[in-house]
Amino acid sequence: MNLSNFPWLTTIILFPIIASLFIPFIPDKDGKTLRWYALIIGLIDFAFIVYAFYTGYDLNNPDLQLVESYSWIPQLDLKWSVGVDGLSMPLVLLTGFITTLAILAAWPVTFKPRLFYFLMLAMYGGQIAVFAVQDMLLFFLVWELELVPVYLILSIWGGKRRLYAATKFILYTAGGSLFILVAALTMAFYGNNVTFDMTAIALKDFPLKLQLFLYAGFLIAYGVKLPIFPLHTWLPDAHGEATAPAHMLLAGILLKMGGYALLRMNAGMLPDAHAVFAPVLVILGVVNIIYAALTSFAQRNLKRKIAYSSISHMGFVLIGLASFTTLGTSGAMLQMISHGLIGASLFFMVGCTYDRTHTLMLDEMGGVGQKMKKVFAMWTTCSLASLALPGMSGFVAELMVFIGFATSDAYNPTFRVIVVFLAAVGVILTPIYLLSMLREMLFGPENKALEEHQHLIDAEPREIFVIACLLVPIIGIGCYPKIVTQIYDPTIGALTARLRQAVPSLVETAFNPTNSLALKAPEIGE
Repeated sequence: MNLSNFPWLTTIILFPIIASLFIPFIPDKDGKTLRWYALIIGLIDFAFIVYAFYTGYDLNNPDLQLVESYSWIPQLDLKWSVGVDGLSMPLVLLTGFITTLAILAAWPVTFKPRLFYFLMLAMYGGQIAVFAVQDMLLFFLVWELELVPVYLILSIWGGKRRLYAATKFILYTAGGSLFILVAALTMAFYGNNVTFDMTAIALKDFPLKLQLFLYAGFLIAYGVKLPIFPLHTWLPDAHGEATAPAHMLLAGILLKMGGYALLRMNAGMLPDAHAVFAPVLVILGVVNIIYAALTSFAQRNLKRKIAYSSISHMGFVLIGLASFTTLGTSGAMLQMISHGLIGASLFFMVGCTYDRTHTLMLDEMGGVGQKMKKVFAMWTTCSLASLALPGMSGFVAELMVFIGFATSDAYNPTFRVIVVFLAAVGVILTPIYLLSMLREMLFGPENKALEEHQHLIDAEPREIFVIACLLVPIIGIGCYPKIVTQIYDPTIGALTARLRQAVPSLVETAFNPTNSLALKAPEIGE
């Protein structure tokens, strides 16, 4: 059988969605059969992703690969068009990996298991579709449809204020999506030919004023999902009420959709507007890092503390994206992948801790590490990864962003020094609030009331397995980043070259990360 022309991406997207439709007909009383069914479907789909990547993805090709296109509405040139390149392939792999582990993390779910696992599998396909579709209108549709399972999971299996958090989530994200629709229709109908194909749209010659309008709309929509200050307020509420599997999907995948779309559409399709907005992105990135880190200090709720930590880390994505260097942009991409793994691990640990202590308030914990030594070890390791300990993926990603921006020839030296200094302050704040959290939760004085009223059992094999699966790539990328960077290096290089063409003073400058310190500093930010 010739598998070279097999529609892998369509299969990967539709397989878990179609499999979810059989859940109502599976005989099951307590959810045990359903959870095994969902896990097996997740593993099979992840195996499809890995096989398609291994056999059909060329690491040296910066263009779209595994392309499939089927006519949908010919009159509008609307197609089911999917494909992956260096911007999307790593995130498709990350989605399959995190979602499969989230299904395993959902093992204790016993309330309405049919609906829960149906939503998990439907979301599996929807998330991959966001990264794979190459049609603007289809992108908007899967972006919107993917929100529905998240809303239902939050509103049904969340905490006491779950309805408020779910409603706020859907209002923010659906409201932002209106900007995607308006911008997509404008781009599709501009010019002599009507097309929703992303590649064709990227070749259109939009005037600068229209580019700025479109860029601002996309920035609002994707800034909500990333999230960017001040569009971030839905995230702490959503994380504050979510369960462990929902946490893993929110932190591990949904936030990355915003960063991916900024790379794909804002930078890739509107390079001239990106040159104008780049200093704004840098400033917003610094604000994200400092503001969220300081806010995290004040949080006594464990979930909200980690949520603000996520917002802080995503600020590095904005700085790297606006660096106009291959190294900085590559660092932004690596930061998304790294944070997807680290964020999922931290929020899974939050769920493990809550299952035992039945509290999220740091004041009510204290000394639980003495009773749960395995939980203590996992918490400590995941926190060290989050604070960018050398040897972990976060350190490499943030270092690439720092060096990429510090050596960028697109900004004057004063602006670069100020940004690097302020971002470094955020890096210093991170270990302070994370280590303080560990001290209060694990090392502090024993809470006698907690010990008397709760049976503090140590981590079980399933929980250890989930964390081990997340730590392997975190440490692997930290020790040998090329494992991941080689997937997207050609695409990032081509994207950076196009962005530099949008800045007249950079056109004649051949960028090389190894000698970027010798480059002149032209006009952006002056």
